[in-house]
Amino acid sequence: MTTTSDPFSEADRLRLDPTYLRLQETEPVSWVRMPFGGEGWLATGYQEVRTVLADPRFSRWATVGNDVPRTSPVLENPNILSMDPPEHGRLRKLVAKAFTARRIEQLGVRAQEVVDAALDRIEAQGAPADLVPLLTTPLPITIICDLLGVPRRERGEFQAWSDVLLGFGAFGAEEIGAAFAGLQEYIAGMVAQRRRTPSDDMLGVLVQAHDDGDRLSEEELVVFGVTLLVAGHETTANLLGNAICTLFEHPTLLRSLVDDSDLLRPAVEELARVIPLAAMVALPRVVLEDVELGGVTARAGQTVLVSMAAANRDPSVFDAPGEIDFRRGSNPHLAFGHGVHHCLGAPLARMELQVAIGTLFRRFPTLELTVPVEDVEFKRGRLVRSPLALPVKW
Repeated sequence: MTTTSDPFSEADRLRLDPTYLRLQETEPVSWVRMPFGGEGWLATGYQEVRTVLADPRFSRWATVGNDVPRTSPVLENPNILSMDPPEHGRLRKLVAKAFTARRIEQLGVRAQEVVDAALDRIEAQGAPADLVPLLTTPLPITIICDLLGVPRRERGEFQAWSDVLLGFGAFGAEEIGAAFAGLQEYIAGMVAQRRRTPSDDMLGVLVQAHDDGDRLSEEELVVFGVTLLVAGHETTANLLGNAICTLFEHPTLLRSLVDDSDLLRPAVEELARVIPLAAMVALPRVVLEDVELGGVTARAGQTVLVSMAAANRDPSVFDAPGEIDFRRGSNPHLAFGHGVHHCLGAPLARMELQVAIGTLFRRFPTLELTVPVEDVEFKRGRLVRSPLALPVKW
């Protein structure tokens, strides 16, 4: 067995490290040395990644609190992202009602209001304007906070904690642990408030489920709230900023989107496919029994990580996978995951992206960066990729 020594380089803007694609071509399941915890398997082929994501023999729960091979210095915490069935399904069912098609349609009205107000402020301020603090960050924060019932005056504080939680390269384990504890304490306070004064927001519904049906333990209730709060805005905020930056990098594609609004929906899917949002592979799984995978045998007790970004560039599934094609037909990308852990908020993220991108370039069809796109600075040491600023003029 050949070991590839730590292929996990620092993310370079929105470029996918070619090492992943080389491994995909030669060894779609490779034995690699992880930055923490030793050696394990890395799956980069599309079919192999799908298998790991969907097959119950690859356990997320077995990683919790254990020093398994991984890319983060922090050990896995118990939350919905680390649970296996049937416990995962029990929690997922409680919150699924918040993401029904009807609810997403209702939230779409609110998202449109938020975007319109943001663009009004941008227009009133005049150029240059930075889209990150004025649009890409406040939109998903406002929507998830409205959904959970977080008061507007307290949103800045939770955003600071959230930034530390995803800063695996920028902050140490102690700082990340303190941020998690701070968020837990904050959510615990909200839970106590919902018990005193019941509400119909998502957190109020979860509290009611705990108190009446005893379906959530106290710890589950608090950690669930933390997970929803962080995951519910960070992914969308960063993907939105990355998508806008990518459109500026490809002016012909941007012009096609401005000229043909019917391209908006497939454009969002294609941008989600081609943009490697995660700065590192994460969410390891432990093999529960020997499994044949991509021509190798993953033994019980070994760890497997997957690169969904690499899987989304697999030429056996996507024609010309490195090209961005808004008229691509079938697009079964894995940007929002697959299997039981498929992102519950994917419909919400898609809606927010469509509303923000469509409205932005309809309102400002001549919008452009004030700096060369290659000079846009990106955050470093974070779990997800994102531009620090997107200064624009029109």
